[in-house]
Amino acid sequence: MTEKLSLYEAIGANDGLNRLVQAFYDIIEQDEDAQELHLLHRRGHGVAHSRIEQFDYLSGFLGGPQHYVQRHGHSRLREIHEHVPIGPEMRDLWLKCMTKAVAVAGIVEPTASRLMQHLTRAAEIARNQD
Repeated sequence: MTEKLSLYEAIGANDGLNRLVQAFYDIIEQDEDAQELHLLHRRGHGVAHSRIEQFDYLSGFLGGPQHYVQRHGHSRLREIHEHVPIGPEMRDLWLKCMTKAVAVAGIVEPTASRLMQHLTRAAEIARNQD
């Protein structure tokens, strides 16, 4: 049944996505293992800004409202992250934190695996260093 729903709907639409994004950024702010990712976000526009941008981006990416595209005109991940050095280690750290966030947000199988497949593909697209 969840295969017929968009991922946005399968995770609980706005409420589920908000739980996911908040859990993710709470993890990168509080988990010592995620310190490098936290510092990277603090160097940009800050974590509060990133929470909003990631919610807006993931909404459209997962099949919901296209908030990010409406505000920025595109959703090209590599271009969005061109100012941020993302190599394999940073990609993997982001995915590790996102995996934790999926669990904290209460997203269960089979939706969790389906979501992580999409996020893994996105993380690789955003990678801009070897």
